[in-house]
Amino acid sequence: MGKLMLLVALCVLPALVSAGRLISRPFVLQGRVYCDTCRAGFETSATTYIAGAKVRVECKDRNSMQLLYSIEGTTDSTGTYKIMVTEDHEDQLCDAVLVSSPRSDCASVDPGRDRAAVILTRYNGMVSDNRYANSMGFLKDRPMSGCTQLLQQYQEFED
Repeated sequence: MGKLMLLVALCVLPALVSAGRLISRPFVLQGRVYCDTCRAGFETSATTYIAGAKVRVECKDRNSMQLLYSIEGTTDSTGTYKIMVTEDHEDQLCDAVLVSSPRSDCASVDPGRDRAAVILTRYNGMVSDNRYANSMGFLKDRPMSGCTQLLQQYQEFED
C-alpha cells in the first residue's frame, strides 16, 4: 500500500506543479494591425496602424480542427495588441485572427494578411514568455494619392 501511495505521489505531484507554473507565467502575444493605404498587400512607408482594432487568438485541435480556445484583444493607440494567454497549447494550431476595424474607410480584410500563426507552448525550446505574431492588415477603400509613386520604389528594374 505504501508503494502505491508513493507511486501516485510521484506521478501526480509533478503534474500539479507544472500545471501551476503554466498559469503563473502566461504568454504575452504581441502583434500589430495596419491599414494598407495603398492596397499593396504589404506594409509600406505609407501604412498607418489602427487603434481599436479587435483581434482574436484561436487554437484548434490539430486533427479535428475543432476550436478549443479563443480570447480577444484590442489594439492600443499604436495599433499594437498584447493578449495574455494563460494556458499552454502544446500540440494545437494557434492563430491570431483579425476580427474588426473601427475605421469605416479601412474595414476590408486584406486576403492572406488576415491571420498569423503563433506558437503557444513551452515544449519547443523557446525560453521567453513573449510571442510575436506577424502584422495583419485591412485594406483602405481607395488607395491614397501618391501610392503609384511609392509602389514604383518597390519594383525591380533590370538594366
